[in-house]
Amino acid sequence: MKLYRNSGLALVAGCAMGLSGVSVAIEPTPSPAAAEAAAIRGIAEEGFVYGLPIVMNYAVMYEYWIDKDSGQYKAPMNTIFNEARVFTPADTAVVTPNSDTPYSFGCFDLRAQPWVLSVPAVEKPRYYSVQFTDWNTFNVGYVGSRATGNDAGDYLLVGPDWKGETPKGIKGVIRSTTQFCLAIYRTQLFNPDDMPNVKRIQAGYKAQPLNEFLKQPAPPAAPALNFPKINKEMAKTNFFAYVDFCLQFAPPGPEEIATRAKLAKMGIGPGRTVDPSKITPAIRMEIAEGMKAGEKKIEERMAGIGRNINGWQVGSAFGDRAFYNGDWLLRAAAAQAGIYGNNAEEAMYPMTKALENGEALDGSKNSYTLTFAAGQLPPVNAFWSVTMYDGKTQLLVSNPINRYLINSPMLPGMKKNADGSLTLYVQKNSPGADKESNWLPAPDGPIYMVMRLYWPKEKAPSILPPGEGTWKPPAVMVVR
Repeated sequence: MKLYRNSGLALVAGCAMGLSGVSVAIEPTPSPAAAEAAAIRGIAEEGFVYGLPIVMNYAVMYEYWIDKDSGQYKAPMNTIFNEARVFTPADTAVVTPNSDTPYSFGCFDLRAQPWVLSVPAVEKPRYYSVQFTDWNTFNVGYVGSRATGNDAGDYLLVGPDWKGETPKGIKGVIRSTTQFCLAIYRTQLFNPDDMPNVKRIQAGYKAQPLNEFLKQPAPPAAPALNFPKINKEMAKTNFFAYVDFCLQFAPPGPEEIATRAKLAKMGIGPGRTVDPSKITPAIRMEIAEGMKAGEKKIEERMAGIGRNINGWQVGSAFGDRAFYNGDWLLRAAAAQAGIYGNNAEEAMYPMTKALENGEALDGSKNSYTLTFAAGQLPPVNAFWSVTMYDGKTQLLVSNPINRYLINSPMLPGMKKNADGSLTLYVQKNSPGADKESNWLPAPDGPIYMVMRLYWPKEKAPSILPPGEGTWKPPAVMVVR
């Protein structure tokens, strides 16, 4: 979800975030010396880049599983919640929401013991996946059509400190790097009449604590937690407080140690050394400037994810700890582009806001087309889609026909050109009754489009390896 944009010095009012402040032994002088100021800004910038995905994730978690009055609440923690629908413009907790597949969600507390997650048999060729994403926003494992097949099975979700033996009957173990982990289920919907079948599959998604699976007494419960309230404004003014809260559940990996040591100088995490009373307005200003610089770097990195191919950014920005290997700027850019994206082998996400020549897409100024040549539809083992978003908010766009995407299950109802190619009409107004089956409604302003290629084929033609594959997304064209 988008926390804020173009915030600048509006962050100053509380960027020490109510927990401590910055630099180890700063006295309340009118302003820090130049070298000291630069050090403060540098730590704040690095901390913002490192912490943005963590805070974004926490904000979603709080809206979905903690705050019953959020308007986005799903269910209590440790419970699977099934959405028997697809996302619409009313869903605002997550940027670039996926409207292809009904979702099921769970957020699991692994402090006391692991959880066993069970999936039913899913008939082929229906695609489904369970993506496990922890509070570091690392994708720590998968269950589903690509990863484990469509057979039923029981899988063990464990925390970073678990050292037990894998019980009999468990098909696989997913190890989270944090004490809390999300399970994100996607179940393919073929058409609106298919929803009862999706509901039947969703009813087979089960979760139980390990002791119940083993029919043993429960271990001692983990201490109760007071999850700090968060909203968009609080995320601005209390940013590092949320980072601090989340890090207590995330043992550092080797590549995090240096960054964590710097954050400790801002009073964040174990071993903090700062006296909050020593924080001056001048220091707060330096922190705000550092955060502003970090935000700018993230925006620039987001625009440069992958290679520019025909105006589309094609690359891989999501993965596990080894994938990021300490590249916190890539992790932040990935979250900003669309948090909870899949690994490349599970899905690829070509995205564009511009024509091939770099001119921004704008539904208030132009109409566009996107044409797939005959035999050149996206090469996937599952299905593909092209989804429209508002270029400012990265949320779905309200429109008269309630269509937010065009995907491969819709192909039988679409019209192909005489040469076998397929043209999508990307514009704010209907292209006419004879073309409306191929209309992808656009906003009256900036456009952001994302392709989703689920389970991309590995053999040519393929979009893999990311940015280097033999299949390339076609350029968006202006209607002249």
